[in-house]
Amino acid sequence: MFGRRSTVLATLLAATALVATACSTDTTAEGAADSTRTVTHARGDTEVPSSPLRVVTLEPVQLDTSVALGVVPVGTSVLSEATGVPPYLGDEASRIETVGTVAEPRVEAIAALQPDLILGTETRHSELYERLSAIAPTVFMASQSDPWQDNVRLVGRALGRDAEPLLGEYDARCDEIAGRFDTAGSTAQLIRPRNEELTLYGPLSFAGSTLECAGFTTPPRPEWSNEISVDVSPELATEARADLVVVTSATPDDPASMPTSVTSNTTAFPNPHLVDQSYWITGVGPRGGQAVLDDIERLLSQP
Repeated sequence: MFGRRSTVLATLLAATALVATACSTDTTAEGAADSTRTVTHARGDTEVPSSPLRVVTLEPVQLDTSVALGVVPVGTSVLSEATGVPPYLGDEASRIETVGTVAEPRVEAIAALQPDLILGTETRHSELYERLSAIAPTVFMASQSDPWQDNVRLVGRALGRDAEPLLGEYDARCDEIAGRFDTAGSTAQLIRPRNEELTLYGPLSFAGSTLECAGFTTPPRPEWSNEISVDVSPELATEARADLVVVTSATPDDPASMPTSVTSNTTAFPNPHLVDQSYWITGVGPRGGQAVLDDIERLLSQP
């Protein structure tokens, strides 16, 4: 009898403990779900979830950084709905629902995803801020032209994640490439063919700053003091002359995508290289930076 009563008592105590634990877990989870943080951004201070789970991004750097920090958005705007989410972000990002273009996000599509955080940009989306804020807490970068590392840090703060390790890895790899290939004193120029013109990117641009981070210097132009890029006509293509010339393409494996204004000037451009536009131009962020550095390392390793 005593043994049976002991067994029953032990069972009751264990069941009580499980119920108490479950109640405690539910309370903790509920408290975590309800907890918020204050994020200061271009529109002031906003209370955001401590650990947002359903994030919508409206800018490439926000998409890239979110994925890099392990918070895959439920929705994102893209530069082109025809091409969608850039493939360099990997399979985990390929299933993200698109909600319009960066220039024209669809507010109704954003609302349908029931986000708990929206990330946008003042210079692009200022007229939508009130409508977006009515859907979910909304954090705006000041400008897509701000130093991209600063925007990465803001995205990290909004997500409750530390972005500094990602930026540290990027800087360390830049230093390693610069030292291994002795790039100091060499010039590099990024060219983007666009319509009938060539767009040259300077040290304030994302990929241009990555070339400089890897030890190169962009050929000087007066525009670089406050512009990220400058357009030149094909007749002035030789102004892009540099020790390393990279030309963006949607189809970098196709030699025919190299513009004739470059291929016809073999003296100025003896060895131009095609690179993938999806991350050299639009892949702003930690993952895009590493992808650009992959290409730089590959090109410098060629005989």
